[in-house]
Amino acid sequence: MFLKKYCLICQFNHMDEIQMNCFIDCHAHLSANEFDDDIGVVLEQAKEVGVKAILGVTEFKSEFQKVMDLSERFPDIVAPCLGIHPVQGDPREKQRPANLEDLVGVEEMIRLHKEKLFAIGEIGLDLTPRYFDPDKKEMQREGQYKVFSRQIELAKELDLPVNVHSRSAGRPTINFLKEHGASKVLLHAFDGKPSVAMQGVEAGYYFSFPPSIVRSEQKQKLAKVLPLSNILLETDSPALGIEKQVRNEPKFIQSSCEMIAKIKGLKPEQVAVETTRNALKLFPKLQRYIKI
Repeated sequence: MFLKKYCLICQFNHMDEIQMNCFIDCHAHLSANEFDDDIGVVLEQAKEVGVKAILGVTEFKSEFQKVMDLSERFPDIVAPCLGIHPVQGDPREKQRPANLEDLVGVEEMIRLHKEKLFAIGEIGLDLTPRYFDPDKKEMQREGQYKVFSRQIELAKELDLPVNVHSRSAGRPTINFLKEHGASKVLLHAFDGKPSVAMQGVEAGYYFSFPPSIVRSEQKQKLAKVLPLSNILLETDSPALGIEKQVRNEPKFIQSSCEMIAKIKGLKPEQVAVETTRNALKLFPKLQRYIKI
C-alpha cells in the first residue's frame, strides 16, 4: 500500500498545535540517474524532515518501469506518475520536441498501471527555441501539441490529474488545457507572468514551487500574487535546487515552504498545512493514506 504514514499536522484543528512536519513533494524525478546510487538514503532523509509523499514523474518512456519499481520498493512515500515530456532525446545530446512516435506503447503502459498512478506527467509544452529545427518548426510544434493533447485526453478518460511542464509556453499551455477541458491540473515550476498564471487560477489550476524560488525573482513575484489556495510544493529533484548545478533532493522542500511564507507574511506552519491540503484535493488518491 502507498503512503501508510499519517500526516501529524493534519490531525489538529488549531493552528497553534500544528507542527511543520508534513510536506507533499508534488513533482520530482526519482528515476533520474543522479539518484541511482543512494535513492534509499535520499528518501529516508526526506522522511526525516516530514515529506510524506513524493510524486515521481517521468520524462521518457524508458523511465516508466523504473518509477513503478521504485513505488514497489518504497510504497510508503513514492507516488508514481507516468507521462511523456514535451522534449525528447538524450539530454547529453541535441534534444527535440516530442512527436507521436514517442507515444508508441505509452498509452497502453499507462492503462496497465492506471490503478497505481496518481497523475499523468510530466506532460506539457516547451517552446524553448533551441529545441526546434528552424526548417521544421511548425511541424515539430504541431507534433508536440498532439502529444500533449493525447495525454490530456487519456488523463480525462482515466480520471487522473495532469502534472504539467510549460517552459517558455505559459499562456499557450493554460489556453490549451482549458480548450481541452482539463480541470485537474498542476503547473509545475511555472515560468510565466503572474497575470497569465491568474488565468490558470480562475480555471481552478494549481501551481507548485521548487526550492529555486529562493534565487528566482520571477518565482518570488509569482508566489506573491497567487492565492495560497492554489499553491503546492515541489522540488523537481534533482534539478531546480537552492544552488545551481548542485543536486536537489526532496528534503529541501522546506526551503520552498519557508520562502513562500516569507513572501506572503505567513508562518511556515500555515504554508505547510495549506499546501498539503491543496495537494490532497488535487491528488485525492493520497487521501487513502494521509488523514486531513
